[in-house]
Amino acid sequence: MMKNSRTNDVLVYIEQRHGELQNVSIELLGIGKTLANKLGGHLNACIIGNQIDQVIDEIGHYGPETIYVKDLPLLENYVNESYTKVLAKAIEQSKPDVVLIGATALGRDLAPRVSSRVHTGLTADCTSLDIDEENQNLLMTGPAFGGNLMATIICPDHRPQMSTVRPGVMIRPERQEKMSSKIVEIEADITEKDLDVEILEIVYEKKKLIKIEDANVLVSAGRGIGSKEKMSNVFKLAELLKGEVSGTRAVVDNGWLEKDRQVGQTGKTVRPDLYFACGISGAIQHVSGMEESNLIISINRNIDAPIFEVSDIGIVGDVNKILPLLVKELEK
Repeated sequence: MMKNSRTNDVLVYIEQRHGELQNVSIELLGIGKTLANKLGGHLNACIIGNQIDQVIDEIGHYGPETIYVKDLPLLENYVNESYTKVLAKAIEQSKPDVVLIGATALGRDLAPRVSSRVHTGLTADCTSLDIDEENQNLLMTGPAFGGNLMATIICPDHRPQMSTVRPGVMIRPERQEKMSSKIVEIEADITEKDLDVEILEIVYEKKKLIKIEDANVLVSAGRGIGSKEKMSNVFKLAELLKGEVSGTRAVVDNGWLEKDRQVGQTGKTVRPDLYFACGISGAIQHVSGMEESNLIISINRNIDAPIFEVSDIGIVGDVNKILPLLVKELEK
């Protein structure tokens, strides 16, 4: 879609899984409204699935003026081709200037196909979005080169400008009284032929799903912990604080924690009420993923560690001596 064939609207793809609304979609409605205001356009939403009336009702509390909907039994489960066809048609109908999709496993699969279908670019895994006031280009910022630098990318010649946005990086807006959203049927004909993948069975993983981006308290480990065996005090502290354990890339690379617990540019972005940084030096790749935490407490033996620059409380000392004492006091 060429640049002159557009509105100034923002379209947010609302991700739901069997009727469960994903948090990132609400976060995107918040930033979407901000971008739409700067563009002088409207915030709209698109939702695809089966029996999704409750999800449609819920997103009406977050301000979209128009909700584009396709509700069919054939769309019960996510299949790339059928969802691509529907979302591409919704974009064709609404002609938005900006399209936002959550950088979830589903969103990362869907967004590239849709961008190709509507002949535009895609900036993936963004952590910041803004509008250039001079030319109204979307400024899409995210990690590049393995997270070693941050790049701001624009799509000046084609529309819509598309971006996937990492969960947890945008502030979730307050839920309002339900607003009067216009419901529009997406004009896409979906048949069995569009289901190019047959889903025989859905098997849910039995292990506890860790969503550190939703935790109110995080106890995070860095290389300074020293070994996997010494992680026990980190887990104990998190248990006492009713929080979750997270860590830096080095901790994940060393096999001390699973990948879904990683915080930083190549992990997850978090905003807990309390972030406990244990043995973390404070490299920018990690700090960019946690600096918006409400209260940051850090323990590091190096008084010049960069982590202290973003900390509310800093403790200089050996983390493996301090943590057992802290655990002991909390247990009392």
